Amino acid sequence: MGSSEENDKPISFYDTSSPSQPLLSKPASHPSSPPPEDPPPLLPPPLGDPPESDASQYLQIAYNYGPRPFKDLPFLIIFLIFVLSTFGFGIFSIFHRNTNYSSLSSFVYDSNSTSCVKDSLSSSYSANWVFFVSASSSSHIWKDLIWTLVITLILSVPICLVLLLLLKHYTKQIVYAALPFFIVIPIFFNVYWFVACTLSSSCSDAFPLVYRILVLGFVFLIIAVIVWIFVANWHRIELTVSIIGVASDALSRNLGLFGVLPCMTFGLVVYFAPIVVFLVFARLNGKIVPREVSGEYTCVWKQDSWVPAYYALAILTMLWSGAALVEAQVYVMSGTIAQWYFSKEESTLKRTIRTSLRNAFGPSSGTICLSGLLICVVRVVRGVVDSARQEEVTGFVNLVLRCCVNALLAAVDFLNKFTINFAAITGEAYCSSARMTYELLRRNLLSAVFVETISSRLLVGIVFVLSAIYAIATWAILKGVSDLGGDSYFVAALAWLLLILVLGFFVHVLDNVIDTVYICYAIDRDRGEVCKQEVHEVYVHLPISRNHRPSLINV
Repeated sequence: MGSSEENDKPISFYDTSSPSQPLLSKPASHPSSPPPEDPPPLLPPPLGDPPESDASQYLQIAYNYGPRPFKDLPFLIIFLIFVLSTFGFGIFSIFHRNTNYSSLSSFVYDSNSTSCVKDSLSSSYSANWVFFVSASSSSHIWKDLIWTLVITLILSVPICLVLLLLLKHYTKQIVYAALPFFIVIPIFFNVYWFVACTLSSSCSDAFPLVYRILVLGFVFLIIAVIVWIFVANWHRIELTVSIIGVASDALSRNLGLFGVLPCMTFGLVVYFAPIVVFLVFARLNGKIVPREVSGEYTCVWKQDSWVPAYYALAILTMLWSGAALVEAQVYVMSGTIAQWYFSKEESTLKRTIRTSLRNAFGPSSGTICLSGLLICVVRVVRGVVDSARQEEVTGFVNLVLRCCVNALLAAVDFLNKFTINFAAITGEAYCSSARMTYELLRRNLLSAVFVETISSRLLVGIVFVLSAIYAIATWAILKGVSDLGGDSYFVAALAWLLLILVLGFFVHVLDNVIDTVYICYAIDRDRGEVCKQEVHEVYVHLPISRNHRPSLINV
């Protein structure tokens, strides 16, 4: 009687008869295989683990190649309402603008009609010349600046590609060669500005010697802290080198991302352009009214009551759109890298980026909007908290509220770390992705808050070193071929800033590749599979906690 019911039961996910399978991840039996005649007794789930009904949803986690249903639609609808309202009221502001705004100075108060009327004798042509500034004396500065920035922008593309290839093939050499410059370059600039300011009479007069010594010592203190960080984390350098090498290899096999992601950013700029125009025309909606000041009436501009509300709507829409685009870029990167990771043969990969774009702006668009909204709220709240801290608002209640807000923001950041990566792989909704990601990492004894943060710091340091070397070379060339004089420092500083922004974007992409590969490795481990052996050889050494010291591996 009971044997038939037992044969119909699925094999428990907690069956420990196969020690080769990872914890809670034993794959289901093939439907064509016959059931055993005498099934072993089912063991109860271990204490503290999720019940069998909850664990079953994690059994078949893999990249979803099939059609995906739409998720988190309410947030997509709300986002579209914000966008349509912003554009609708913006178009209304253009056609409803008051053309008299530009001639406000020609209006005078008429006591007979108790209103402002235009004075026909006044002329505003001279006002058009007040703000005219001749730039002939500094035209050569702008010419050199524009050419320097254009050349820097053009050279940034091959610099990124060469850096990627070097990190792929010579990761250890690049990292160890850059480490001394993390200390040498800050020391050089610190000593250089101190000596230059001491020798310059104008700088030494404006900046007394005592303050110069204080700044010099403070910068050296920061350099000492950097040295201590590297010494304290020296046991993780080898592991970091391997992680960066694996991520660079994955990114080098999906170079199309370097064309798609900047195009998405350019699309955001094009999308923002009309909103900025709407904001300009919105302030032209109003009327000229008389106002009494010290017993005299003057004509002033009074905006319509809906204009401040529109400004708030447009700014919130832009913030939400910008955060959503960042999440969409992460989604596209994660989906593309995941398809490469789970592919058995790389020659079969086709249209991976196109598939990720279709999923990002199709079924998962609501999920991206929700994630962008959370990121936007976190950034706004954190900005408000930082502003309150700068205002030095005292009080125990204010301190408690600030701690609670910081804890809440940290929890949201923790929740959102791998959520979009997981959603790009599986197509799940935001809340489901957050919960399933946490359970996936917990079941496989992986840390949800620590991949290898030292890798990001090393990449940022390498970017800083390359940008500083480029800036020094730019300054030397400008000093030799132009007559900019002291302005060459300013031009070189802007070239350094532009290059570090481009390379910073490269680091952002590489960081997301590291996170995506980490989630793919966790899925592999959960399913008892090995899709990329070279990844498993590296990520298996990741610490399971911050206090755990990973074993050094040879690169």
